[in-house]
Amino acid sequence: MRPPEAPEFLAWTEHSIFNQNLHITGASGVERAVRIKKETILSNKSTTKLYNIVKQVDYNEDLEHLIIDIVTEMLGELNCLAIINDNNQQDIFGGRFFKSLGSIPYYKVLVEDKEDLQSPNYRTLSVILHVKRAGCEAYILLISNGGKVSRFLIFGDRHRVLDTRAKFILLYDNRLFHPNLHYLWKKIVNVVFLRQHRRHHTSVLIGHQVIRSWYDISTVPFPSPIHKTFIPHHLDTWHHGKFHSGADLFREKTLDLRGQQLKVVTFQHIPASTKLATPPLRMDGTVEGSGSVIFGGLEIEVLRTLATVMNFHPDVYEAENADVEQWGRKQLNGSYSGLLGEVMSGEADVALGNLYYIPYYLELMDLTIPYTTQCLTFLTPESLTDNSWMTLILPFRPVMWAAVLVAMILAGFVFYALASYHHHIVSTVDVQTHDIVMVQGRGRANDSKMVHVHEEGKETGKGLYLFSELENGILYTYGMLLLISLPKLPSGWSLRVLTGCWWIYCILLVVAYRASMTAILTNPTPRVTIDTLDQLVDHHITCGGWGEDIKQFFLTSLDTSGQKIGLKFEVIYDSDLAVERVAKGEFAYYENIYFLQYLRVRRQLALKQAETKKDVNYYQESKERNLHIMHDCVIHMPISIGLQKNSPLKTHMDRFLRCIVEAGLVKKWLNDVMLNITSADNTPKEEDSNKPLMNLHKLYGAFVALGVGYFISICALTGENIHWQCVVKKSSIYDKYAINIYYDHKKSLKMLKNN
Repeated sequence: MRPPEAPEFLAWTEHSIFNQNLHITGASGVERAVRIKKETILSNKSTTKLYNIVKQVDYNEDLEHLIIDIVTEMLGELNCLAIINDNNQQDIFGGRFFKSLGSIPYYKVLVEDKEDLQSPNYRTLSVILHVKRAGCEAYILLISNGGKVSRFLIFGDRHRVLDTRAKFILLYDNRLFHPNLHYLWKKIVNVVFLRQHRRHHTSVLIGHQVIRSWYDISTVPFPSPIHKTFIPHHLDTWHHGKFHSGADLFREKTLDLRGQQLKVVTFQHIPASTKLATPPLRMDGTVEGSGSVIFGGLEIEVLRTLATVMNFHPDVYEAENADVEQWGRKQLNGSYSGLLGEVMSGEADVALGNLYYIPYYLELMDLTIPYTTQCLTFLTPESLTDNSWMTLILPFRPVMWAAVLVAMILAGFVFYALASYHHHIVSTVDVQTHDIVMVQGRGRANDSKMVHVHEEGKETGKGLYLFSELENGILYTYGMLLLISLPKLPSGWSLRVLTGCWWIYCILLVVAYRASMTAILTNPTPRVTIDTLDQLVDHHITCGGWGEDIKQFFLTSLDTSGQKIGLKFEVIYDSDLAVERVAKGEFAYYENIYFLQYLRVRRQLALKQAETKKDVNYYQESKERNLHIMHDCVIHMPISIGLQKNSPLKTHMDRFLRCIVEAGLVKKWLNDVMLNITSADNTPKEEDSNKPLMNLHKLYGAFVALGVGYFISICALTGENIHWQCVVKKSSIYDKYAINIYYDHKKSLKMLKNN
């Protein structure tokens, strides 16, 4: 701020002194007049210089008193103070000012005249960053160059090195109110502008009338909109060391927005926002020629509550081509489309779009505190693999089946070994008995006794034929597992004891198998689904979702499974195409669980409508896969409402959002939004597994077993026929009229081999 020009009375004094010497004549008179003139000029220059010094001192002293008065009123609310000034205002901050701060800590930056504050030097920037981290609630920017101040504010807003919600004290300068800077005064609303005005009074030092200053204190007109011309709002006047009206210079402006209109951008995305037939909120414009659009949803209800409490009128609208752009993508020129583009360009004050509380969005805009968390997971296809043919082996796990098979083979070997041992004992007894009878030649009584022993040996041998061969031993052991009775009880007591123990084992095994089989046949067919992230990693299908930020989330995950998902993650911007690919069994779509449920219900209704219209081709193609929502959540993501960067509305919106969450309204509104979707979801629930169901589909295992038996029988028959044609008929002893000769010869060879 430049000091005023020297007053006119100095020129009048010089003129009067010169005129008083006009009556002097002669050379001496002229010389004397010239000398007086020179002395008068030197005296006037000294007076002007002295006046300027006095004026500047008075100006700085008045401004110092004003700053002290303003800061004194804020002392009770300050935790620290930031002071940024140039050399012209350096004298203001002296001992009197710092004494008024008391114990309040402060940061002070002296800005050089040649320093560009849109790219401040390291020392200035480091102090500003310290101020931001310390959370100082007041900034005093006393810089005479308004252009430099505006560049500093632009830098602070763009890079968030200034707390725009703090209190600011600035010198009034018209350059601060250029139309290109109007957006700043929608964010920095707790600001006062100090404007100096001139007032004449009598100077004690000079004895003539001089100029003293008084100050007009004004602020931004928030919440009123700023049109083409910035008109500051007058707050108070400061003169002679006191305020005129004592108004609150930093009143709370965002608590009551006085019915002002806020632009709210959104698009249809469950559960945040959805288009309805009956309005909670109407949109004045039209969207893609569809006429008036009516919105409802969870975040719309939150917005209505905030609008009532903070006294503003929401104007809800959709961005251009919102159905395709949705949140928006970065363009080649660095701007953004969709919802992000509307907020970053300043067109929208609030953004409703189920925004994740993640660094990607926090760098582009402000987010309120999270009002809820949502389960983010994948929409996956159900497997078409039908395991009904495995019904007979489903009751036991593979390890159990292996144990049963090993036990059966071992038991067959044991039966065969015991039978062979008993056969050896019986053969030895017969030979010894025959030798005793022939050598000693005893009487008839002894002969009858030996005959009895010999007959008993024969009976014992007849009872051993069941297990006399290994294949027979294994076959009869398997038959007992199927509860098939033996044709004859074994003769040896060891075989009988082993048979009894084996029967007990078979009874227990068969009871367990039957119970498990009954449970399998009476319960619904199990659904083969992907329910964990590890299963999804092992599966061959591709994963995808909306936006590059989601892919980066998986790639930078600390979880190995998440990183593997990121490597095969595909960015897709069309949810309908994604659902179609999921139905074909080649894709898994990532979104919040409520939106995935909505997509599943929408597809079910489309299939039902196609079936009603008897569109067989579409129905058959679409029925390739059932859609399944993975049970495990990848992450429970916090959800927030979007605001412009450095928005002044954040503080009170956060406060009222906490009240809404604590009152349980978010959960209630979420249930209301999902009520119709949940009721229309026809996907089988896990509770349905308690219903006893029996159908032919579950008996496929029996037909598979029968088919396997037929196949093995046919193969055996074919083998026997080949053996008959290639071996038996070509034998030298074969006679088609006396076939028994061939088999008697085979038996005799076998007996000779055994002996």
